Amino acid sequence: MLLLPPMKKLFIAALASATLAWPANAMDSALRAGLLKLDPQTRLEQRCDAEVLDRITHDDHKFKADRVVAYAFATPEMGTDAIRSPGAAFRSKGQWYRLKFKCQTAPDHMEILNLRYRIGDEIPETDWSKYNLYN
Repeated sequence: MLLLPPMKKLFIAALASATLAWPANAMDSALRAGLLKLDPQTRLEQRCDAEVLDRITHDDHKFKADRVVAYAFATPEMGTDAIRSPGAAFRSKGQWYRLKFKCQTAPDHMEILNLRYRIGDEIPETDWSKYNLYN
């Protein structure tokens, strides 16, 4: 599990929330500048996390995805310009669901070139603490 300093966690959480406020192709200059301040691996993960949340919400209106944990059930596989997360989870309307996704970006990790995802089963609330999921 990746552990981040509290300020970096706060910045990443704020950045992810802000990313969801704009469509993927309409990022404003402040958001773009914030993403570019992240190290390349963190930028890749955050950009893909934000994109999968946005797509889930827009592809299936029964979900309002607001948080993703790429490493909930398995460590993501990171490539130079791609991430494969076979054991992710996402939160929608206070409930957690299993998720698998593969995301490929351009070399600067700002443009999403390919994203595939599959939503799995709802995760029982009794299991949330075991996987560091919270409401």
